[in-house]
Formats: sequence, C-alpha cells, structure tokens
Amino acid sequence: MKVYLSSDMEGTAGVVDWDQCTAEGRDYARFVSLLTDEINAAIEGAVEGGATEFVVNDSHSAMHNLDPRALSGGARLISGRYKPMYMMEGLDGSFDAVFLVSYHGSMGAERAVLSHTYSSRAIAEVWIDDRIAGEAAINALVASAYGVPIVLVTGDRTTEIETRPFCPDARFAVVKDSISRFAANSLHPSEACALIRREARFAVEGAASARQRDFSPHTTITVRFTTADYADLADRIVGVERVDALHARISSADPLELYRTFLTVVYLTRGLAS
Repeated sequence: MKVYLSSDMEGTAGVVDWDQCTAEGRDYARFVSLLTDEINAAIEGAVEGGATEFVVNDSHSAMHNLDPRALSGGARLISGRYKPMYMMEGLDGSFDAVFLVSYHGSMGAERAVLSHTYSSRAIAEVWIDDRIAGEAAINALVASAYGVPIVLVTGDRTTEIETRPFCPDARFAVVKDSISRFAANSLHPSEACALIRREARFAVEGAASARQRDFSPHTTITVRFTTADYADLADRIVGVERVDALHARISSADPLELYRTFLTVVYLTRGLAS
C-alpha cells in the first residue's frame, strides 16, 4: 500500500504562534522537531496497518522544513518551491491513501489557531459550493480527481469540523482545541503522537472502503479577498468571474482544473501582497 502525506505545520500540538513555525523564529527548530514526530507517528501507524511505501510533501511556508534523514518508513520527500500543485504536489492515481498532517482551520473560523486559507494577507475566506472550505477541503479536490481517498487528517478540532463534510470516511486525530487565533489547549506531544499513530493504523486498515466527496460534474469555489485590489487581479484570470468588490468565483466540471485555477489566483494575489 502506497501512502501520500501532505504536511503543514500550524496544526501541530503546541504550535500557537508564527514565531514557532517560520524559519526566522527563535523557536522554529524545536517545533519543526515536534512536527517531524507527528509525521513519523502517522507513518509508523500506517506501517502497522499494512502500508509499505510513503511520499511526504513538505507543504508548509517555504516548503523546505523537514530533514529527510529524520523521516520514518524510508519515505521519499518532496520539498522546495515553486510546486505547480503546491500542497498536493506529487499525488497521482498510483497512491492508495492520502494523509493530511498538521492542518489548521480556515481564515474565517471563530476559533482556529493560526487560521488562514493559503494566503492570510490576500484571502479572507473560501467556499466550495455553499460550505466554508479550509486548506484540507480545497486539497480534497485533487484527491478526488485522482480517486485517492483522504483517510487521515490531523490538527485542531476546527480542522475536523470544517473538513469532515468533504472527507466523510477520514479518521481525525484532534491534537489541540483552539482558544483563539494565537492560543490553544494542546495534548502533550507524546499523547498527540500516540493518537496520530493509532488513527493512522485504523485509517490504512479502512482505506479500501473509504468514501470521498464527488466534486463532479460541477463545483464552484468562491473567494472573498481582503481588499478589492486582489479581486481585480483575480478577475483577469481565465475561468475566474468577479462577483462584487471583494468576491470572485471559479467554476469547473473538472476538480483538478478548479484547483489549478485557484492556485493561480493564490500565486498572483500573493505576489501583490508581498
């Protein structure tokens, strides 16, 4: 069994501040170590469930956070940028299951530590059809396109609440409860890893029968931007329709094309924000 693992960082137990998950932060190295432990817990649980091959996509920030020597399971590592498929780079139909490790809530959530949706400066909220969608839900478009179920998601409780409608048979390892955007009540790291390892084993054991949301034949992404300038830029992209001053809509019968167009919006508006 072949498992694809996309790792973020804001959903790691104990992480509550940008200083802990950006390379310039004084606590960064310590918290990358905690993230690595959670990734390895997911891999080791998957091995117990019968998985034999792993690819890890380092999807956080500049996307070169992880030490390849520290990964369990002989995992291959995708790192660096620019990645055309961003947080889902490297996924294809050869995989049997997808893990999303250390994910977080959407920008508009009431309680979601370090909440954002791809670009905190440009994007205020995203909906898939009529549901608020965080990064895990948006990335589910790619998994659906390739027919590979998302079977494990780890992060805070808001991540579970927002993602479950898009990944109905996924296992969720909730390692912290968000108090605010910069505070959370986290499990001890060893308890977080034990939980992730257990849920990963169950996830792999049930992967063959796991359902995922069908995004065809027609799905819409609606983006609310933080300023009208970003909506104006997005409107210049083929496949994007500006709805009003702050909103733009992307529609497609192909979930992969929908995701790619969304990424183009992200890359373009992020350039203005930087």
